[in-house]
Amino acid sequence: MLTNRIQINFTGCLQAYVTRILTAILLLNTGFSTAALSFYDHHAFSPEWEKLTVSCYPGIINRPDCPPADAVDDKHIKQLYENRSWKHISKLPFDPLELGIQARSPIQHARTRIIGPTQDDGLRSLAAKIWMIENAQHTIDMAYYIFTRDKAGYALLGALCNAVKRGIDVRIIVDSIGSLHPTHSELRAVETCAENAGFMKNENSEITKNRARVQVVIFNALSKVTSWANRRSHDKLLVIDGHFPDKAIVMTGGRNISLAYYGIHADGSSDPTAYRDVEIILRPAVDDATDSATVGNVSEIYYSILFLNKGNKRIWPADNPDTERRQREKAQQSLEFFKSQPAMQQKMNDMNTYMTTGFRDSKVRLAHELDNLSNVRVVTGVAENKSRNPNSITYILYEVSETDSGSKSSNVLRIISPYLFVAKYFDDDGNLILDGAKEVHKWLDEHPKGRLEIITNSVLTSDNIFAQSIIDMELGPRLLLSPELSEAWLSSLNDGEMNPALVQSDEWKKQVNHPQIFIYETGRLDSVKLPAGTEHYGKLHAKFITGSEYGFIGTSNFDYRSRLFNNEMGFFYQDDQLSQDLIDVFELLKSTSYRWGSPEWLQMRREVMKLKGMKGWSVRHQRGIYKFMKATGIDWLI
Repeated sequence: MLTNRIQINFTGCLQAYVTRILTAILLLNTGFSTAALSFYDHHAFSPEWEKLTVSCYPGIINRPDCPPADAVDDKHIKQLYENRSWKHISKLPFDPLELGIQARSPIQHARTRIIGPTQDDGLRSLAAKIWMIENAQHTIDMAYYIFTRDKAGYALLGALCNAVKRGIDVRIIVDSIGSLHPTHSELRAVETCAENAGFMKNENSEITKNRARVQVVIFNALSKVTSWANRRSHDKLLVIDGHFPDKAIVMTGGRNISLAYYGIHADGSSDPTAYRDVEIILRPAVDDATDSATVGNVSEIYYSILFLNKGNKRIWPADNPDTERRQREKAQQSLEFFKSQPAMQQKMNDMNTYMTTGFRDSKVRLAHELDNLSNVRVVTGVAENKSRNPNSITYILYEVSETDSGSKSSNVLRIISPYLFVAKYFDDDGNLILDGAKEVHKWLDEHPKGRLEIITNSVLTSDNIFAQSIIDMELGPRLLLSPELSEAWLSSLNDGEMNPALVQSDEWKKQVNHPQIFIYETGRLDSVKLPAGTEHYGKLHAKFITGSEYGFIGTSNFDYRSRLFNNEMGFFYQDDQLSQDLIDVFELLKSTSYRWGSPEWLQMRREVMKLKGMKGWSVRHQRGIYKFMKATGIDWLI
């Protein structure tokens, strides 16, 4: 049976996470700085990249594709150039993925700040990305699950094209499913920007002999036999000048490259329906200028490992000059369009200050799920899979539980995720191995002053009817309701949700108002999606967990897909100020939410049911959708 599976459950680790996360992180071996940095030392590239380099000799030295006569032969830039070159897995003496899995990433000091979930923050995020690209001095690395061919996507391609002309070496990764397109003509076109590429500069701003490039790969390309269609790169990562500590900037979080995330329409008008998301910006600590393992350095190495994944496909210009020219023009027009918008102009004008002030001094550690890309026994072997990846988000949480001292201190754990599943796990013989809900209640029993608070989507704001069915029919009932009440809730729409004897009973009110468990779902009855509503609530897409001074922020949804199939990444952190920033975000989102099971929440669901189309239909049939997924095992793939 598909349901007879075992997994280390995120929620099952909650009992120890709150009290012991810092201890566990600090106990971890920091050998990444030695082992993973040796990636570059052992990155034995064949000299094929040199075939792309024009032989420049006296007589043609003034050709535009030849370096100036006074260009320097900088060893550092030359090595960096070689290490950043795309190579097929067959040309490498080792599997970079395995190195990334085995080498523990270090704890690092970094300056951090949050870009929040408001519409204004969305516009600021787009401005920040453009600013980062336009202010890069050496390298740009960009990886996104969704890279849409809309004005936001084209605007960033325009900025990247300008960057390579300045001598900035550019690498791009897009996922073959998330960014599905038959030709990727816009990405092929941006590669042709390298025809007018400048030459890279060294740390002293001297022009070197290494000409900048644009290298684009499709992650786990569907056309490759080595690709696994179900193994995706869910990363959202932008790394600027990673190997230059005084200049490096890293950004990750939930926002993809699509107008839907940035609070602005293609015509420049405001979009209040944009996804509500959160990102983190990281810069190396001021005193890390000579450190070989800064947050920028480690992030770029991680990117290189992702870049060289064996399922990736390097794409090249299609030798279609007219199409490529039109695509480049469209990119420049989109960039200029956004920069001409008053709201964007204001954000861009403020960006120099924004990128240099307001940062928190934090301890961080990069985490990822690279093991998900190669694991064969994805579910039944998950404990073994995660234990072999000490950088796994899931494994770190599990390791924390192993070091728990049973502290009874007061703690509040806050979790935000658009999709959040708490599952039961069984072995192949049907024996119960772990019940996430029971683990939560065990932790709460051991910590009477502890509290678990969750914010997720509602039927009003969700963009995934299948995930939402699991949230409403399983997450809430299993964490809050008795087996008897849960069964009654699930029985049918009329007998459960629409039954006043159930949802207006004293027992229902007592159980849904649990003193230690608070589940909130975004959206309210005054939404524009409902009759006579005026307020916009967007779609929740943020993902983070936080305690009082520690937590995690990144790309991972806390669902099966993120834990088992996708590569995900993000940063664990220790910093009470950064935690407070995220708590403020949490409280803001909570203020626009209803508690699961409350009268207001139930009424909101009833109003959505009245709507025509897929939204209303899916809520009316939510129980049937949920039961179908559980019977077929499809919930493991959502």
